[in-house]
Amino acid sequence: MKRPFALFLTALVSLLFVVTTASSAKQEVCIKCHRAVTRLLVKDWQSSKHSENDVTCSVCHGSEHKAKKTAHLAKMPTEATCAECHEEQFDQFSKGKHNLGWTSMNALPVTHMEPDELIEGGKGCGGCHNMGIKSEHQRKELREKGYTYRTNSCDECHTRHTFSKKEAQDPKVCQQCHMGFDHPQWEMYESSKHGERYAMKEKGRLPEDAAAPTCQFCHLPDGTHTNKVAWGFLAVRLPLPEDRQWAEDQTTILKALGVLDPEGKPTARLDIVKAADLARLTEEDWKIEREKMIKQCKKCHSESYARKELERGDQMVKKADRLMAEAINIIADLYKDGILKKPEHYTYAYPDFLQFYQTGGSHIEQVLLKMYLKHRMRTYQGGFHVNPDYAYWYGWAAMTKDLAEIREMAVDLRFKAQFQQKRD
Repeated sequence: MKRPFALFLTALVSLLFVVTTASSAKQEVCIKCHRAVTRLLVKDWQSSKHSENDVTCSVCHGSEHKAKKTAHLAKMPTEATCAECHEEQFDQFSKGKHNLGWTSMNALPVTHMEPDELIEGGKGCGGCHNMGIKSEHQRKELREKGYTYRTNSCDECHTRHTFSKKEAQDPKVCQQCHMGFDHPQWEMYESSKHGERYAMKEKGRLPEDAAAPTCQFCHLPDGTHTNKVAWGFLAVRLPLPEDRQWAEDQTTILKALGVLDPEGKPTARLDIVKAADLARLTEEDWKIEREKMIKQCKKCHSESYARKELERGDQMVKKADRLMAEAINIIADLYKDGILKKPEHYTYAYPDFLQFYQTGGSHIEQVLLKMYLKHRMRTYQGGFHVNPDYAYWYGWAAMTKDLAEIREMAVDLRFKAQFQQKRD
């Protein structure tokens, strides 16, 4: 009885040896060739956990590409490929706002007016908004345009081919996307007390266990891949705030976002906002995200302090909205009175923030767009990211300057219109 079992065991070991040897041989072929053409790519893989755990080239890229002439047969992995081993992380990612980067970008009307190289080619908006699980149709379109390499989002944070967890946990990895014109969160964080302490700790000037919150500590706690915030990217919420004036101001902003028409009725864009999860649509959802943030803040601060500081951030949204709504209404009245002509690609004779700078319109419209896209964002984002300089000088002070300029230009435009009427 023992001998047949011993023979079986020997055969099994031999088979495993043959398979492993064949796999190793195949891997050696990949490495030998790619050392000549993409040497550093090979070094990245060799330094990775994948290499240590025998996750070879064919696991992610298939086995059809065996020579230079069959390079086009190499499969480019998608998030589903990563999910075969990282199912939990994939499920978490699919529920967060990073997964909606591609959806939200393509939902914007302005996207389809921009150069393709900036969008799908990734030299502009698409360079960050590539984040998001794409449909087979979307992946096919990208492949047909030669953008095959843009079909995965996991490597936006875990750069190929190291796919390093340590890299993805470093706040500097966030700066590529979370910086610049309308969302300079990196600059805010880096020059805040949080960022300063992280830099000191990184240089060994603080103890290893010193409190030094990173982007990931607040927004991706405990390694989760689901990221959301209470206010969403647009800092609007439904249901509207209880405060009457604030509710009116948020309604005005929702009109300028095209979510409501000039009469206040919902438009098709509301469905887009829902699909892209750009705002919390119930009080319960808003509170869930707020409590998650409080939980993280409590690890360094008292709960009462954390709640009060976040409430002050809410008030900055409210006060910024008051300035923003006045500016929107000034320009809406100019459209209504025929002093400003509606751009051809606008649906309504009303400001449309989601057209960005594609208006081809007047200077006063450009100032309004900058006030919203740049300065309102910095006012409340600077507040929530604990950066006084951004919240005030780059945000609030700039908004008050924009509003003063809009008021003055509106008076001038009305005077010129009256003068022209008298001449006619």
